[in-house]
Amino acid sequence: MTRDAAPDTARKVLAGLDEEQAAAVTAPPGPVCILAGAGTGKTRAITHRIAHRVITGQVQPKHVLAVTFTARAAAQLRERLAGLDAHGVQARTFHAAALRQLRFFAPRLLRGREMPELVESKARLIVLAAARAGVRADRTGARDLAAEIEWSKSSLVEPGEYVVAAAKAGRETPLEAAQVASVYTAYEHVKRQQGVIDFEDLLRAMCWGIEEHSDVAEQVRAQYRHFVVDEYQDVNPLQQRLLEAWLGGRRDLTVVGDAAQTIYSFTGATSSYLVDFARTHRDATVVRLVRDYRSTPQVVGLANAVIRQAKGSEARLRLDLVGQRPAGPEPDARVFPDEHAEAVAVARRCADLIAAGTPASEIAVLFRANAQSETYEEALADAGVPYVLRGGERFFERAEIRQAMVALRSASRADGGDDLVGTVSAVLVGLGWQPERPPSGGAARERWEALAALVRLAAEFRPAPGADEGLAGFTAELGRRAQAQHAPTVAGVTLASLHSAKGLEWDAVFLVGLVEGTMPTAYARSAEALEEERRLLYVGVTRARRVLWLSYGEARLSGGRARRPCRFLQGVPGLSPFGGQAAAPRAERPGPGAPRVPRKTVIVSCRVCGATLLAGPERKLGRCAGCPSSLDEELFERLGDWRARVAAAAKIPAYVVFTDATLTALAERQPSDRAGLVEIAGIGPRKLELYGEAVLALLKGASVADLLPEQPTSEDLQKDLATEP
Repeated sequence: MTRDAAPDTARKVLAGLDEEQAAAVTAPPGPVCILAGAGTGKTRAITHRIAHRVITGQVQPKHVLAVTFTARAAAQLRERLAGLDAHGVQARTFHAAALRQLRFFAPRLLRGREMPELVESKARLIVLAAARAGVRADRTGARDLAAEIEWSKSSLVEPGEYVVAAAKAGRETPLEAAQVASVYTAYEHVKRQQGVIDFEDLLRAMCWGIEEHSDVAEQVRAQYRHFVVDEYQDVNPLQQRLLEAWLGGRRDLTVVGDAAQTIYSFTGATSSYLVDFARTHRDATVVRLVRDYRSTPQVVGLANAVIRQAKGSEARLRLDLVGQRPAGPEPDARVFPDEHAEAVAVARRCADLIAAGTPASEIAVLFRANAQSETYEEALADAGVPYVLRGGERFFERAEIRQAMVALRSASRADGGDDLVGTVSAVLVGLGWQPERPPSGGAARERWEALAALVRLAAEFRPAPGADEGLAGFTAELGRRAQAQHAPTVAGVTLASLHSAKGLEWDAVFLVGLVEGTMPTAYARSAEALEEERRLLYVGVTRARRVLWLSYGEARLSGGRARRPCRFLQGVPGLSPFGGQAAAPRAERPGPGAPRVPRKTVIVSCRVCGATLLAGPERKLGRCAGCPSSLDEELFERLGDWRARVAAAAKIPAYVVFTDATLTALAERQPSDRAGLVEIAGIGPRKLELYGEAVLALLKGASVADLLPEQPTSEDLQKDLATEP
């Protein structure tokens, strides 16, 4: 690039920036802190800052190192920098940067020896270390011990310091702290004996290499002279130490972060470096980005209302966001009688959105704990809505669930009891599950909660007419659910935990299970932990661009003990189901939006006894589970045969055509016309168009073979099934 062209290019880099972003981009060299709220364009600000400095000749690209926390974020930085003609800038994760440097300096630091092998997983080594320490650790326990060791090493805590450090930090340890320390000590010995290193060792080795070897320090600092750190609120002490080693007392550092999005303290991350930046760098330039370009003013207003109540050190840097998008719908707050009813309603609303033109990939259902996914996997599968699970395994793919299903099937051969819940609990106890004792440790607790979900499914189990009501029927139902939920999908509604949703965004977001004990989790006992739960909810709210749904079930199971709504939403205007007021919050000159049309509540009564039906399967059948069935078994078999052949021809799962519950309802109620068909939940306009004539013919006695040539293709279904309500 010529010197004459540089001013024009620099002006292009500044074009389109708002006032605060431009201030961040043109801030002078030296310590710069960019406090960037959700959706305010932080990546745009830091990439344009780097490009502006490169183009104006303030820095050379090869001397800049931009550091972030995920490979995806690093790739995004590189792509944007290339688009701004800032070629040659290094953008890497902390670990990738350290690995590159360590490989280069290994011959010098290790006196000619090759760099040790990097282990991807600590599990195998920890099992060996636990055995040496006299501690029994299965795969789940090994994962929790690995998390503790990673926290220790990231927090610069040595094995001999662990007991005191864990107590001071209020760690909920998977074993007695002294036992964890023993395993930690043995792990380090095993690792050295096998000549391998872990990811924390990468950072520690480069800290040591720079701090103890002046020639290495000189070469590293000659290469990298200007540093940018993204997501600075997530830095841990070990990463901060490496950053300081890279800097070597120099001051050309730009950091960007949002204290309100500090949600990983359990891994050792701390926002203290961001919170204290202006104090530790007295002449720092501090810029606040508050214009939210992601979400509507209605979503932004709710986010502000949630985080405005925050306390603690992070609250000192709280940003009051200002929405920049046109007005949208108010956040939709709902309360349901139980979790199942909540999931069914969410699935229906997802189908409504897809029918109205929202791509399934632009919808997300977010929950606090991974074990909550099963209910939503089932509800979406029943509704024919494709979904993908992010950041975790599908419920029936979890190792403990597969193991439990094998044990339940085995037990069903000898089962003669009437107490299904008690029988299922007894089988799970035989696998080491303790109903009244949720364990410490994240992985162990997730395993416990997943098995507890099986007990909940047993309590909810209502067999189809004529099916086995005992353990054999229950295991068959689990197998059916597993088959439906294992069906491959392409683009679909995202199911994700709030933690794994960080950094992502969707047009429509459903925040579900917002009750005390879940959000905030029952394990958040300290004031600091509760504030992190509040920030986690804030992160969830700020994932939504336009449509935001917040809901909870009053009870876990139908007729169960009542639960209290999430404390973080109580008193927030516009969220009356959570104890709020009538008026919805607005972040900025709201402007008149389209009037909100209240949803009509449809009351479905049992056609046998007249009772109001709440559970999804009962509403679909049109009768209570305990009321007499009028099922025509021969018709049910013909419908099932027809469905299987249609699904096979279209290369789709059978449940996408009609679920078992819908077939049962058809075989019981036997509607005589199209109007009667659409009264059955699960048969909307599109399915009526695709299958209505065939189903009516079957109901009138037609054979399956006569109907198959008229069935739709796979392409037709993939294009049109999303239009079902």
